[in-house]
Amino acid sequence: MNVLGRMLLALGLLAAPTALHAQDWPDRTITLLVPYAPGGYTDLVGRLTARYMEKTLGKPVIVENRAGAGGIVGTQAVVTSAPDGYTFCVCSIGAISIAPFAQKIPYDPVKDLAPVGIVSSIVQAVIVKKDLPVKSMAELVAYAKANPGKLNYGSSGVGGLTHYSVELFEARTGTHVVHIPFKGGAPSTAAVISGDVDFSFANMTDALPQIEAGTVRGIGVTSLGRSPYLPDVPSLNETVAPNFLVETWNAIMAPAKTPDAIINKLSDVLLKMADDPEIKEQMRKAGANTVRTTPAQFRDQIAQEMAQWKPMVAEIMAKEAAKEKAQAAK
Repeated sequence: MNVLGRMLLALGLLAAPTALHAQDWPDRTITLLVPYAPGGYTDLVGRLTARYMEKTLGKPVIVENRAGAGGIVGTQAVVTSAPDGYTFCVCSIGAISIAPFAQKIPYDPVKDLAPVGIVSSIVQAVIVKKDLPVKSMAELVAYAKANPGKLNYGSSGVGGLTHYSVELFEARTGTHVVHIPFKGGAPSTAAVISGDVDFSFANMTDALPQIEAGTVRGIGVTSLGRSPYLPDVPSLNETVAPNFLVETWNAIMAPAKTPDAIINKLSDVLLKMADDPEIKEQMRKAGANTVRTTPAQFRDQIAQEMAQWKPMVAEIMAKEAAKEKAQAAK
């Protein structure tokens, strides 16, 4: 065999284990890393997905919570993991499509992560503590304007969507409230229940049970129209902020360079999961909807969201800077 033939044979032998590995995947435990605290919407989605993957793939799937910085800490942990199909992120819009324009983050969401598929989507509900003297979005705006800088709100972390939802609300309504970040949606909602913070733009999963239980008051939703889960609660669009729309998603993403065969195999699992009646019902109970997207469709959605949020974040940050300058001048 000539030199070229031996080189081609060597390359073929080197490539064979990768192809074989992808074909036989999975052959051991898979980890779904949730970049938020236990008990919130993303954690729920991660655990539902893990159970379905276990049943479908026949291998253990564990959920690991790695909270911090609005999902950035956990997402970065996935970025630096081996691209072998055994570590995935239960990612969300905040750390993927918004954070790059709001702060310096240690990864590039487009280059460092491979989209697999969106699992579910959900809107937010505005919840206030029971003894706050407001019963509508109009009253919240009026109260905030009458008491600038005195109201505070909780979020799932700096740079997360529950943070930037309120920043957008402030920019649209001319209000000023104080941000108190937590390590996830569940502890943020718990702070409203306890009265430690005044209000929150909470994911429907976190807000709905508490509104129904009467531990908090629901006064608005971030969809354009009313949510079927809270039909008596008006949207911000129809009350204080025309065209206000904020919707979040949770999705599975892998480290870049994960083999396409693994990405496509898991994508097929997620597409079937979206149609599973039991999963759909579990999501409905949480105020969420299942979503069907291929890796290519998911990649396109990220690009569209980045194009939408880039100018919006710039507007929010410019108004925040002007607000801080005005406060410093007093």
